[in-house]
Amino acid sequence: MQVKVLGAARQVGRSAFMVSQGSTNILLDYGAMTSKEPGFPMHVQPKLVDGLVLSHAHLDHSGSTPVFFLGGDKVKLHATPVTTELSNLLIEDFIKISGPYLPFEFIDLMAMNKATVNHPYKESFQIKDLTVTFYDAGHIPGSCITVVEGGGKRLIYTGDINGAETELLNGSYKDLGEADMVITESTYATADHPARQAVEEAFVNHANEVVDRGGVLLAPAFSVGRAQELAMTLVRHGFKHPIGMDGMALKVNEVLMRYQEYLRDPALFRRTLENTELINGWSARRKFIQKPGVIIAPAGMLVGGASVFYNQQLSQREKNGIALVSFQVPGTAGRTLLDRGLTLINGKPTKVKAEVKKFDFSSHSGKAVLSADLKAIKGDPKFMTVHGEEESCIQLAKDLHTDLGVETYAPSVGEVYEV
Repeated sequence: MQVKVLGAARQVGRSAFMVSQGSTNILLDYGAMTSKEPGFPMHVQPKLVDGLVLSHAHLDHSGSTPVFFLGGDKVKLHATPVTTELSNLLIEDFIKISGPYLPFEFIDLMAMNKATVNHPYKESFQIKDLTVTFYDAGHIPGSCITVVEGGGKRLIYTGDINGAETELLNGSYKDLGEADMVITESTYATADHPARQAVEEAFVNHANEVVDRGGVLLAPAFSVGRAQELAMTLVRHGFKHPIGMDGMALKVNEVLMRYQEYLRDPALFRRTLENTELINGWSARRKFIQKPGVIIAPAGMLVGGASVFYNQQLSQREKNGIALVSFQVPGTAGRTLLDRGLTLINGKPTKVKAEVKKFDFSSHSGKAVLSADLKAIKGDPKFMTVHGEEESCIQLAKDLHTDLGVETYAPSVGEVYEV
């Protein structure tokens, strides 16, 4: 078995790996860089691909997959049913925003949907000479650790993984057995997160402080996972003031209602939606922010989506607050707000008067949890460290080599490795 690295090498974005066994070639993810002009993985001729396997819906893992369906639905894409529906939402939005820069169109996404085969966790399926099994990755609803077996070899691909449970999800599946190679994310390989319970309590306390002084707290949040988790956190902690949710997060809610078995606490999720005002339309938006409360709205980095409207409306009053609950990529409006306290109002950089605070609600394992879960994998696997800044990928490879005495690589794009 061989692995060719097509993307996510010493960077976060465009995750893609080709796994080959005999005459069989499958792709583990085929994502995109969602910058102003999107970036794509190393090109693969579609005729060489026997199947695509999607770890989860985020665009850095799914965003380029429609390119394999320009000629129809001759190849199959394999995913959990939740990933299928969520990736469709995200890629459709991607096409609307970045269409002129993309090598595919909406019709190709429709062809991909027709060619998609859904699989639950822990039920193996075959793609020619390779056997594939999904396990819960704990990252977002439907996310997978992918195990590939063939030719007497066993490969584990973590995708994006979170080993700690959250309000929304269980932590990642632990009993992964033996492996000959592990392809692991490295996003937070050099840093730990604060205790989740402490982060939740700090967020709820801040929400209460803002509302008690008559303000509105804006929480810009990713539509998939983070928006739902924030609302569930407020409800579980007994927050007694209005909670609003807007944007694509509402469509995600509908998907998750259909697949509640993928959630840690379905009853809390249902109770949260019953206690959350789902906001549609401009008049409802303007009305909601006339009273103290919390509004949860994408996009999480203040780049597009309903959060841009709320930011402009709320950022110029001291009694209001803005809770940044996601990683803010350099160059985004959210990062500028976090680092410099500035936001764009009518196209001009303007000092923000609202109180801005950051809360670490990461959906990736921190250093200690990631290291412990990787070390628990049996056998003496080789480790390939990807999906992280260059420093993180290199450091995780060094740490695993030092601690376990095994072969480790922080690969570059185009490199090929024997499993």
